[in-house]
Amino acid sequence: MTRQTQLLHPHKEPARVLPAATVLLLRDGPQGLEVLMTRRSMTASFAPGAYVFPGGGIDAADTLAHPHAKRRATQSDLHLTQAIAAIRESFEELGILLARHTHGQMANAADIAALDRHAAPVDFAAQCAARGLTLAADEVFVLAHWITDRDLPRRFDVPFLVARMPDAQTPVADEKEQFEPVWVRPADALARHAQGNFFIIYPTIKTLERLQSYTTVARVLADCASEQPWFTSCPRAGWLGGKEARYMEHEQPFGELALTCPDGQILHHLDWVTDQPVLLLKNVQRLTAPNPGVMTGPGTNSYLVGDPDTGYAAIDPGPADLEHLDRLWRAAGGHIRYIVCTHSHPDHSPGAAPLQALCAEHGHKPPILGLASHASARAHSAFTPDRELNDGERLVLQGRDVTHTLRVVHTPGHAANHLCLVLEEDGLLFSGDHVLNGSTTVIDPPDGNMNDYLNSLDKLLVACQEDRIDFILPAHGYVLGNLWDEPHDARACISHLKTHRLKRESKILKVMQTQPDGSMDDWVKLAYDDVPPRLWPMAMRSLLAHVERIQSLAS
Repeated sequence: MTRQTQLLHPHKEPARVLPAATVLLLRDGPQGLEVLMTRRSMTASFAPGAYVFPGGGIDAADTLAHPHAKRRATQSDLHLTQAIAAIRESFEELGILLARHTHGQMANAADIAALDRHAAPVDFAAQCAARGLTLAADEVFVLAHWITDRDLPRRFDVPFLVARMPDAQTPVADEKEQFEPVWVRPADALARHAQGNFFIIYPTIKTLERLQSYTTVARVLADCASEQPWFTSCPRAGWLGGKEARYMEHEQPFGELALTCPDGQILHHLDWVTDQPVLLLKNVQRLTAPNPGVMTGPGTNSYLVGDPDTGYAAIDPGPADLEHLDRLWRAAGGHIRYIVCTHSHPDHSPGAAPLQALCAEHGHKPPILGLASHASARAHSAFTPDRELNDGERLVLQGRDVTHTLRVVHTPGHAANHLCLVLEEDGLLFSGDHVLNGSTTVIDPPDGNMNDYLNSLDKLLVACQEDRIDFILPAHGYVLGNLWDEPHDARACISHLKTHRLKRESKILKVMQTQPDGSMDDWVKLAYDDVPPRLWPMAMRSLLAHVERIQSLAS
C-alpha cells in the first residue's frame, strides 16, 4: 500500500454513498431497440437538466414490500429490493406500473388512474395489493452497477436495471422531478448528445454505448439472465486537453488517477508531455522521452524514485536524447545515486552512459546497474552495466527520516536480461516492458522467449501478493492499477495479460492444426485477424515465440 506520507494531496473524505435504483424501460421500435428517457428538473440537486432513466433513492418501505412482489428463484433479496424501488420510482415519476393481476394481465390505464402517484413510499405496495396487483419484480433485471464518482458532492450506489415496457401504458411525467418523456434509440441519444442538444451524464453515456449494439429487448434480457451486472464502475476524473475527462476501471488512465488522487480529487493532468516531469507521488516522478511511435506508444517512460534527502534512482534513462537526459538530471537536482536499466533495448538503455557522464561533470558518477545483454540480443541492444544486479537484491535510498527500497525481480521473456523493480514501502512495480498499458509486449526470439515470459508473469503475481502491490508503472503508457477493490488491480492486470497470451496461443495452435503446411505469413493472417495488417510484421515476432513454445511443449 502506498504510504500516506508520499501522496501528493491531503486526504479528502468522499461524500457518503446513498442506495438508489434506476430502470431502463425498453421496447422494440420500428427501427430497433428504444429506451425511455426523461429530462430532469433544472432545479434538481443531481444532474439538473439531464436526460435520464427513471429512478431514485431506495426507501425502507421497498424492503418491506417483498411479500407484495413476484421474484425469480435466482433473484437475491438485495436485487428484489432494488427492483421494487425502481418499479415504485418509475410509477411516481412517469406513471408506468410494472405490476400484474392474479390472472397475469399487466396493469392498465384504469389501474394506474386508481392509484395515488404522490402517496408516501410506504403506501405504494399496499395500494397495488388493494387493487389486486403484484409487483412484477421478476421482470426487472440487473444491467449495470454504478457508484457515483468520488469527487461529486452527492453520491449514489445505484444498479441500472432493465425491464420491458408494458404494452398498454403511456409515460406521463410528473412535471416536478421529470419532464418530456421520450423514446429514443441508444445510438440516436448518443448522437444528439454529441450535437449538444440532448444532455446526458457519464454513466448514462457509457450504458447507452453498451446498449447500442442490441437490436431487440429479448436479446438484452437474455444477456441479463446471469443476475450479475455487465460491469461495476466508480469512475475517476482528470484533466485532458484542458477539459475534465472521466474513465472507467478498464480504461488506460484509471490506474494513474487512482494513484495520484485516490480520494477522487480532479487535480491530475493526463496530457503526455516531454518537457517536464510528472509527479505521481512525492517520491516518484515520470519523465517521458520524446520518442513516440508504434513500438513506444507515447514515448519511453523514465522514472525518478527518491527525494532530495535520499537522492534518486533513475530507472530506464531511455534513448541517448541529451535534452531528455538533461531534464532527468535537473528533476533530480543532480542527486542521482543509481542508474538502473530494466533491459537493454535501444529505447531504454542508451541514455545510461551519457546520463552518467552528465552526473560526473558535476562531481558524482552513479553506477549503471542492470543485467548485461545476452549473446542472443540484437546488435543494437548490446549493453554492459557497471555492475550486474542479482535477483532479489535491494537498492536502498536512505534519508534522515525516510527510506525508499527498490527490490530487483529478474523477469526474462521480453528480453533475456529483463528485470523489474518493486518499491517495497509503497507497493509499486516498475515493470519495464514486461507489462505495458495500452499495448501488448512483443516477444522477439531468440532473445525473447514466450515460456520465460509467462513464467515471469507468475513470478510477478507472487510479488504482487507478498508486497501488496496495487500499481504497476510501465515503461510505456499510464500507471496501471486501482484502489477500489474491483478486479482491475495490479494482480488482475497481470492475470488478464497471461490469459490474453494463452488465448492467443490457443488460437495459434488451432491455426497450425488446420493448416499444418502453412507458412508463418499464412498463420499470422489467421491467428492475428483481429489486429490491423500494418501490425502483422510485429505480431510475426510474437507468433514465432508462441510457435516455439507450442513445439517445445509437444516434444
